[in-house]
Amino acid sequence: MSKKYKMIDLCAGIGGIRRGYELAGSFVNVLSAENDKNACLTYQQLFPKDKESPYNDITTQSFKEQVAATEYDVLLAGFPCQPFSRAGKEEGFEDKVRGTLFFDIAEIIDKTKPKAFMLENVDNLITHQKGQTFATIIEVLVNDLNYKVIGVTKDDDGNLVYNPRSFVRNSRNFGVPQNRPRVYIMGFSRKHFGDAVDDLPNELPTERKEKIYKDLNDLLEMNADDKYFLSSGYVETLERHKARHESKGNGFGYKIVNLPEIESPVSNAILATGGSGKERNLVIDPKKGVAGKVLKSKQTPLNDKGIRAMTPREWGKLQGFINYAFIDKKTGEDNFAFPESMADGPKYKQFGNAVTIPAVEEMAKFMKKCLKKIDKE
Repeated sequence: MSKKYKMIDLCAGIGGIRRGYELAGSFVNVLSAENDKNACLTYQQLFPKDKESPYNDITTQSFKEQVAATEYDVLLAGFPCQPFSRAGKEEGFEDKVRGTLFFDIAEIIDKTKPKAFMLENVDNLITHQKGQTFATIIEVLVNDLNYKVIGVTKDDDGNLVYNPRSFVRNSRNFGVPQNRPRVYIMGFSRKHFGDAVDDLPNELPTERKEKIYKDLNDLLEMNADDKYFLSSGYVETLERHKARHESKGNGFGYKIVNLPEIESPVSNAILATGGSGKERNLVIDPKKGVAGKVLKSKQTPLNDKGIRAMTPREWGKLQGFINYAFIDKKTGEDNFAFPESMADGPKYKQFGNAVTIPAVEEMAKFMKKCLKKIDKE
């Protein structure tokens, strides 16, 4: 039987990173932390066997002590990107990153010294504060915490050598039709493995061989509920807004992502903020009887072009939660479900905040191979 690595799931959202690692095999979760109450409700629904609630705050001393008392091997975190203060007296990582969630993660890594970690973030991380934020993160992980970060080497003078773009991976290359670039940072402990870490491959996976969907048309579920169709007044507002931007030479505005002339359609990135994530991902759904229909929830009748927002279910498929990650291999049943009372707003937010599980699964398989290679204990 293959060795099981214990992992902790920080800034966990609804557990997408954890699930990607579970699907890779050899990883078992022992502790979780998420501070959004709605996300925690969904997390508990998806992982009902967990003994403890995921509702934890990684910035608190009590949670850090709980991690220190937990035996584990791998730290996972999809932490948000926040501004870092300018380094003061250069007193190690504390001085450089204090006041950010990355500081709390770095502190946990420093105190508990996991064998490996994987951090996930938006692709803006590499350009944030003119690249200074990312440079600080890499410097802290490599020099202060003593980890081999995949994609980073040192020159003869000990300077860190890497290309920030090499940390970005796009969900559309990992089996789902969503244009979603994200940063993945993976590291292995020199304390545990010594110089063996230098023999690891120095590039994370760039793609997944098997596609889950041919393209967006393969994923969309037509004849959606009337409530997802836009009102005629809203469509007119979007059209005016787009025309205004186009007249200024900007590419802003709504997007219909499944126009018939698009050969292999993909969605734009779905966003936690909902609004713009939805407006950049409108679809044509030729459902009969929708045009001109009056709904109490809309100020004007439904539009006559068949334009609607994607449904939360379609967003769940774009992220690999629905129709992939929670399918029971024995029965074929999809066990993904939100808590019954959850409204659409939090569903969109949770999927928009989430990771693309098939992409994370490839990262997890890569980590498993690396650990197998260097973990001779």
